Amino acid sequence: MKRQSLYSKQSLKRLSEYPDVLTVEEASEILGVCTKTVYKMIKKGDLKKQNVGRLFRIPKSYIVAYLGIENKK
Repeated sequence: MKRQSLYSKQSLKRLSEYPDVLTVEEASEILGVCTKTVYKMIKKGDLKKQNVGRLFRIPKSYIVAYLGIENKK
């Protein structure tokens, strides 16, 4: 049986369905963790974020960088 990569084109297609700038809730959906974990990742510096007023926003490119997904063609 052929195994699919965790970061296959199908995974990237799912990621493409989200907006370019994510909320913490959307980032948690993509990463498959709870929002509390995303906040911990941000606090530790594992995941970068941008502040918009008092809100955190996470550009999709930061999620891709965190996961180590490279744009391969």
